[in-house]
Amino acid sequence: MLVLLAGIFVVHIATVIMLFVSTIANVWLVSNTVDASVGLWKNCTNISCSDSLSYASEDALKTVQAFMILSIIFCVIALLVFVFQLFTMEKGNRFFLSGATTLVCWLCILVGVSIYTSHYANRDGTQYHHGYSYILGWICFCFSFIIGVLYLVLRKK
Repeated sequence: MLVLLAGIFVVHIATVIMLFVSTIANVWLVSNTVDASVGLWKNCTNISCSDSLSYASEDALKTVQAFMILSIIFCVIALLVFVFQLFTMEKGNRFFLSGATTLVCWLCILVGVSIYTSHYANRDGTQYHHGYSYILGWICFCFSFIIGVLYLVLRKK
């Protein structure tokens, strides 16, 4: 049981780190023709990054930014709640609060990455392909769901 909890804790920390990288890095879309990438915050070329995104004023991008930031916040809160519950909760109880907070994180990732997918991922035909930040977002989606369900199922022994 201790090994399982330690494994979940390590995966949770990895998910937090990947969420930070996914949200901060500007590699959500990568150009096939030139050495350039587009992120949530900046438009980058091989020389420099500029703050001018062609769609920066769109509400969809602001929504994606907000939900990705919320997912980081909820993931960190869930990790802190898990550590708190680990040391204060009585034996035999379940990690309901940690699981619920992680599933809220999962929902925020789902909304953010899905909106990005529907609005921006397939723009300009085949000129762009998905970057590692976009893929990390979907990986974090899977990890946070698995962690959330495991928190809800596990009991402290």
